[in-house]
Amino acid sequence: MDNGCCTGSGESLPVAVIGAGPVGLAAAAHLLERGLEPVIFEAGTTAGAAIEQWRHIRLFSPWRFNIDAAAVRLLEGSGWEAPRPTALPYGRELIENYLAPLAALPQIAPRLETGARVTAVTRQGLDKTHVKGRDATPFTVRVQHSDGETRDHTVAAVIDASGTWSTRNPLGTSGLPAIGEDTAGRRISAPLPDVAGRDRDAFAGKRVLVVGAGHSAANTLLNLAGLAREEADTRIIWAIRGASASKVYGGGDADGLPARGQLGSRLRRLVEAGTIELHTGFGISSMKSLDSSVTVGAVDGRTLEADVVVPCTGFRPDLDILRELRLSLDPAVEAPVELGPLIDPEFHSCGTVPPHGAKLLAHPDKDFYIVGMKSYGRAPTFLLATGYEQVRSVAAALAGDREAADTVRLALPETGVCSTDTGTSCDTPAAAERDPGADSGCCAAPEPVLVGFPTGLAHGRSGNN
Repeated sequence: MDNGCCTGSGESLPVAVIGAGPVGLAAAAHLLERGLEPVIFEAGTTAGAAIEQWRHIRLFSPWRFNIDAAAVRLLEGSGWEAPRPTALPYGRELIENYLAPLAALPQIAPRLETGARVTAVTRQGLDKTHVKGRDATPFTVRVQHSDGETRDHTVAAVIDASGTWSTRNPLGTSGLPAIGEDTAGRRISAPLPDVAGRDRDAFAGKRVLVVGAGHSAANTLLNLAGLAREEADTRIIWAIRGASASKVYGGGDADGLPARGQLGSRLRRLVEAGTIELHTGFGISSMKSLDSSVTVGAVDGRTLEADVVVPCTGFRPDLDILRELRLSLDPAVEAPVELGPLIDPEFHSCGTVPPHGAKLLAHPDKDFYIVGMKSYGRAPTFLLATGYEQVRSVAAALAGDREAADTVRLALPETGVCSTDTGTSCDTPAAAERDPGADSGCCAAPEPVLVGFPTGLAHGRSGNN
């Protein structure tokens, strides 16, 4: 067994964890169990800041899939009572009943820095072109703190659990913003707005265009339908690029996650009844802001008029902070290169991704790992339970226990058809009766994280979640 990243002669250095969402806090718990010292940088004002943005959403997965074993062991020592394992939590419950108590523990709280946005990660004194002594050189994590100062922190290893919530995919085709999208910002909402609650005034009585063919779109559409029953002038328009909405409707009664199956069935009925106006094959090419609305143009020349546009087009990782590191990424989904083919949404759904850990998550820069929703790059099928197994393995690897790191096990629910366009995790909100999702709990959004993103939000993120 090797010595790991954080042991050996001289002063020991901490392990930086970027993001205090479910996976980031789980990473800290596993590091503590391994005798390693974590320092957690969270851009938001509290742990779970991203999830706070979709607190009104219910997860597809029950609690038993949404909580991490090492975190639970810490919590149980404080007298914490676990939620009912078969219940499906809302985002607010994930925060109030799990993340907030975990972040407040004396083992975690002193090691958690909120209002601390990571702006860069590099090797101390070395840019990415330098090779000599690289593996033995500590990392420098540059952090913009809430006091307005930017400071460099020296650490032995880095676990990036910052998620993808802050970097949504554009509304346009070809991976680019539609022409005029940047100037139409005031007509574009957050990816998972609380249309029946805090954001109600922005949607009641308005023409609302929802763009996207994933669970985030489905949840938003269902919530808008509820609003339209109370506000008759509310018009719901749904645009998707594909020729059919069948993937969004999912497996119905045959779906392995009942809450998700019900979501698709309800959505189909609303479309068939005309409550939701569906436009298929609508690839957006342009957006033109008017005084009181926005005109959205399709590649084929069709146009739609809306007062507000809801972007449910998915998310992508922010890799800019990692520019000075040596990464090995899959060219398609921007996940670690060995993980990419295993999660490609063209071929895999939430339940078909094999368990994986440090070995598949490793990059050329030793002791640097991307975990959680961000490790899936642009793939939307992440589950919280997957992230928890990732960080268990990574913590073992950093502690020098290669046998434990390489022994990965994970029992996931049969998840049926997963959306390939949700942008959060498969755990994403289950309809408002959730949204990311009554009897579940795995948690990304989504974007949001199914086991939670999103859990499935997956998996929201106001900062490094």
